[in-house]
Amino acid sequence: MTRFADVEIPYGAYWSTPFAKWQGALQHLHSVRLAAHVAKSELAKRQIETAQFDFGVLGITQVQYQSFQGAIWPLYEIGMTHVAGPQLSQVCSTGPRIVLTAAAEIQLGMATTALVLGADRTSNGAHIYYPAPAGFGGMGQSEDQVTYNFSHDVNGGHSMLQTAENVAKKYGVSTQEQHDVVLRRYEQYQQALKDDQAFQRRYMTLPFSVPKYNFKGEAGVLTADEGVFPTSVEGLARLKPVLPGGTVTFGSQTHPADGNCGMVITTPEKARQLSRDPSIRVRILGFGQARADLAHMPEAPVPATKRALENAGVSIRDIKAVKSHNPFAVNDIVFAREMGFPLEKMNNYGCSLVWGHPHAATGLRAIIELIEELALQGGGVGLFQGCAAGDSSMAAVIAVDDRSSK
Repeated sequence: MTRFADVEIPYGAYWSTPFAKWQGALQHLHSVRLAAHVAKSELAKRQIETAQFDFGVLGITQVQYQSFQGAIWPLYEIGMTHVAGPQLSQVCSTGPRIVLTAAAEIQLGMATTALVLGADRTSNGAHIYYPAPAGFGGMGQSEDQVTYNFSHDVNGGHSMLQTAENVAKKYGVSTQEQHDVVLRRYEQYQQALKDDQAFQRRYMTLPFSVPKYNFKGEAGVLTADEGVFPTSVEGLARLKPVLPGGTVTFGSQTHPADGNCGMVITTPEKARQLSRDPSIRVRILGFGQARADLAHMPEAPVPATKRALENAGVSIRDIKAVKSHNPFAVNDIVFAREMGFPLEKMNNYGCSLVWGHPHAATGLRAIIELIEELALQGGGVGLFQGCAAGDSSMAAVIAVDDRSSK
């Protein structure tokens, strides 16, 4: 039985902004308002009427001013003034989580057409003060939401980088092996830039007009992802491990970024109407999540993938393309070893190791690129998997095929 038999993603009814580097071109923009601004434009571009939506989901991990109401705010700004839905955060797994939430709502018959938004700005993260009247002198606690949590796991007190080192040590992964993966991923990303960024233009509006702070007028233009580091054998060879005695360099890990993505999820009947090409069918087959041992985050995608494959009723041998959220090159190395999928064939056209990590949008962009890669290959079954803080992970299985096929 297909668990999501009544759910499809209309082909082409999704989008992503270019991702911008930390403190870069998008640092001045409220991520929720930017998500609404972009979605309104992209829906109009596809001639998708807002009146048919009856559900919405906002994925966001970094607090923004007045984001208390969650999805209600951007949905209203887009024109969906009577549409409700939740705001969700599952750290770096927020992307697949919001897709699952929308798919489940439709499969249960509680909605017919959902808008999924993943929006985050890691730049200028909030400094939060938590009152504590019972504290010494009535003093409370405070945190810089982005930087502090990158460096202090709530359960173990360790940094995210330390989890990569723990897994590299466990599997005997060297710096050179990680750098070899980085070079391959950078090479794959170049394929997305060929022919005037033909692959990215399948889902991304380029050049991208960056609005002013008040969303009245243009502040600048992004012609591509901002913050992608030129990568070479010589350049990587000059880098030393970040932690003393470690293996992970600045070159073999991702960078924080800003950006947002959107996606429409609906019934098969409506998917035909909303698709850029009605002959292409995009189905959701299954999901999985898991949690690895404490401080071993890059291992988590392996058990999550196994559960997703079981949920979807397929095996790794059926998978034609794999996209991963790989904050560390170690992630891909361990996944390939444990799952038997060729390391060099994962992450065609790009991945978060290269184009950065704005959290809620990261996995959603990877799923969008997975769909387009499968479409270019004439269809097939694809897998997204990625780790998340707390040594956790989510995975999703997507199928692209001809609508006339059974």
